[in-house]
Amino acid sequence: MNDLDFSGKTVLVVGGSSGIGNGIARGFLARGAQVHVWGTRASAADYEGEEGSDLSGLGYTQVDVSDPDAIAAAPPPFETIDVLVHSQGAVFYGRREFQREGWSKVMAINLDSIMLISTALHDRLAAAKGSIIVVSSIGAFRATMGNPAYAASKAGAVNLVHALAQAWARDGIRVNGIAPSLVDTKMTKVTMDHKERRERALAKIPLGRFATVEEMAGVALFLASPLASYICGQTIVVDGGLTL
Repeated sequence: MNDLDFSGKTVLVVGGSSGIGNGIARGFLARGAQVHVWGTRASAADYEGEEGSDLSGLGYTQVDVSDPDAIAAAPPPFETIDVLVHSQGAVFYGRREFQREGWSKVMAINLDSIMLISTALHDRLAAAKGSIIVVSSIGAFRATMGNPAYAASKAGAVNLVHALAQAWARDGIRVNGIAPSLVDTKMTKVTMDHKERRERALAKIPLGRFATVEEMAGVALFLASPLASYICGQTIVVDGGLTL
């Protein structure tokens, strides 16, 4: 038996249209799962040709997860859900997160939506004895200069993993998380495309390189698999040793 074979399983990746979420979605798809993603654009075709975005073979629905009403109205993609991955995320630069609008938007996407989507899909996850995986950040555990909403939302997400795991374990739902450091994606371009920032960031990583989306997918696959059947309420730091 292959514990990483997800044939016949159903997976919803929120924020699966690009970056880490897309890498996770493709990881499950490659191992036999039916995978559906929620994204921000009108259709999957709107992502064609964009770096870090491959929606071939994936179901797709546009859902504005910053809007509670849009979440409530979103049609569940499957009758039962084996894996729910939260990879939605927003970060605003230029000190915009110190302003009310920026703060509220980031918190709505990075934290509030996790709770709203998870509770909306609870019964479908319980029916499958499923797993929830929340993609957080090492920003949950340390100050993030210029991004208070991002840091606070990610810290909140880690604690929400604790709370939901404790509440829903009795329903057969395991809730865990992943806390990556810098991965070369659309969200990290402000660092990746700036030579000095990139070199400073790289110098702090003991493994001497940035992570790939495929490596994040590997951790998600593990957490959703029988190999992790006794892991509950944990957020695994995946940072190449950066936080050491």
